[in-house]
Amino acid sequence: MAPVAAATSLSAHDQGPDILYVDASVLVVNKPAGLLSVPGRGEDKQDCLERRLQAPFPDALTVHRLDMHTSGLLVLARGKKMQRRLSLLFANRQVDKRYLAVVTGKLPAVSGEIDLPLSADWPNRPRQKVDHVAGKRSLTRYLVLGHDPAVNTSRLTLVPETGRTHQLRVHLQALGHPIVGDLLYGEARYGGAASAASAHRLLLHAEQLAFAHPESGERYCFLCPAPF
Repeated sequence: MAPVAAATSLSAHDQGPDILYVDASVLVVNKPAGLLSVPGRGEDKQDCLERRLQAPFPDALTVHRLDMHTSGLLVLARGKKMQRRLSLLFANRQVDKRYLAVVTGKLPAVSGEIDLPLSADWPNRPRQKVDHVAGKRSLTRYLVLGHDPAVNTSRLTLVPETGRTHQLRVHLQALGHPIVGDLLYGEARYGGAASAASAHRLLLHAEQLAFAHPESGERYCFLCPAPF
């Protein structure tokens, strides 16, 4: 199947989800920043991507998630059978994911990997933390696309080899280059113009998703350029 690209990214206040592909087995959508993937706790956290999609597609079921403030590609299953098949692909690391991020500062190397174990920071939930004692192995590969000296930020491609909660955000913070606009792991203490530029959103976007179709086995690859 040819890659599919989205022209724009919707805001969380738009009426409908940005659907890139749909068939009898799967839905592929571009989640806007500011919208939950699934319902949260409390009445104010019931609006989410899954429920918006279940209005036109009652059998739509979540397979994986993006953080509320992260935009980009998500695949949802249509029915429990497809959900089990897709979940197995994720569990076996047979889904390729690529992200685009803007981070503070200039990285010392053009490419590299961040291999730091992560665990929940229980007293400060939902924060996660680097934990060399009880943390689960977590690996992120990165490639620097460019550096903007005017605001001292760098544009990166990120490939998570594991899928821990907040993995990319914690790994970049631990590297000393937090993602611009990250209010949870923030860059304010690092100073610079990036702090002022971070107000509108978290600059993290899931731009590519590739997987074997759960029914046909055909390899699908979806592309969705970052809106920043």
